[in-house]
Amino acid sequence: MNPRVTKVKPLPDFMLELWFTNEEHRIFDVKPYLSIGIFQELQDKNLFVQAKPFNGTVVWPNELDFDPDRLYLDSQHVAYNTH
Repeated sequence: MNPRVTKVKPLPDFMLELWFTNEEHRIFDVKPYLSIGIFQELQDKNLFVQAKPFNGTVVWPNELDFDPDRLYLDSQHVAYNTH
């Protein structure tokens, strides 16, 4: 089983900043999903910014959510500049 989401921060341009149970910090791009079925609702930025973590994934008030494995596998690791 992949790590699960513990914290989420919606970012501009339909990105999600995610923190996982394994302490990884990653960025997930929602844009590829915005033209697919129910995910089209997330084009409304007022709805998109209401993302919150719940049961290891990200959810919105309209009961829309992402598979937690998708969030982990399709996100990019955030590299920190240590200089």
